[in-house]
Amino acid sequence: MRQPASPFTTLPDFNNEVAGLIHGYLFTANALPQRLNAREAGQLGQQTLPPSSFLWLHINLNHARAERWVQDHFLVDSDFFDEIHSASPRTRLAHQNEALMAVLNDVTFRQEERSTQNATLWIWCCPQLMVSARYRPVGMIERMHEHLHQLGFTQPDDMLLWLLGEQEAQLEQVVRRTSQAVDVIEERLLSAAIKTNRSELGHLRRMLLRVQRLLAPEPAALFRLLNRPPSWLKREPLGELRIFTEEFSVALNDLAGLMERIRLLQEEIAASLLEQSNRTLFLLTVITVLALPINIIAGFFGMNVGGIPLANNPHGFLLLVLVVLVFTLAAGWLALRRRRE
Repeated sequence: MRQPASPFTTLPDFNNEVAGLIHGYLFTANALPQRLNAREAGQLGQQTLPPSSFLWLHINLNHARAERWVQDHFLVDSDFFDEIHSASPRTRLAHQNEALMAVLNDVTFRQEERSTQNATLWIWCCPQLMVSARYRPVGMIERMHEHLHQLGFTQPDDMLLWLLGEQEAQLEQVVRRTSQAVDVIEERLLSAAIKTNRSELGHLRRMLLRVQRLLAPEPAALFRLLNRPPSWLKREPLGELRIFTEEFSVALNDLAGLMERIRLLQEEIAASLLEQSNRTLFLLTVITVLALPINIIAGFFGMNVGGIPLANNPHGFLLLVLVVLVFTLAAGWLALRRRRE
């Protein structure tokens, strides 16, 4: 028997795929976060939320309509997307038109491959809305999403501070793991693997410079924010921002100290290689000096001319050997004497 055809269901105007929405949540006081799809989030964006509520939207910038969808449904400044398209991915936290604009970086350090991979996260934060955008998956966002119900965010600045803490922890982790790798290289510095140590130290130094460029916040923008914060930012988040500033300063000092340590190890390896080259060159010089008398005498006696001395002497060969031996010992003594001096 033919089955009756099911009625045609129309797709919503903005589903998650079209809008580029990865995560959407409504946070309300004394309640668990409520997951939203793109249509529900867009409808809430046109309404006035209660004072104790805020929206969090995490979008994928690879979707063509993600930027337009956010601008059409939420009061996000166009300067935020201008920053995404034009600014560098260096970490910074700045005050932008009564909102907070942050650029964070999620760095993955692989100890066995001695490599780093980073993904940039752009954040726009106001009293009742937080928008985070990325091109590549960001590990700190996924870790936060897994424990979203336990974290208990009540304000969007709480979420921003948690992400800042994650980046600071990543910076400390990179410094700690790199320091362990440098310890291993320092222990085998006197071994035969000097060439390998030198290349690894150079790679670690370049990696730390890249991590410093990405994870270290711009001090000028951060100090401007601390001196002139938005009017809606409360005193407690400002205090935590100052604490994060101090922790970042400590981590950056450790990073600078580690880079200086790597530089000294590179100089020590370069000095060891130079000393080894000098020893090899001296050995070749001594061999050349010791071979000089026999080469000169062989050259003279190899001439096809008359009057060669000791030609008719039955002990001529032994006499020439004694002469060559005396001159060789004298040349060796002079070379070693100058070496000691």
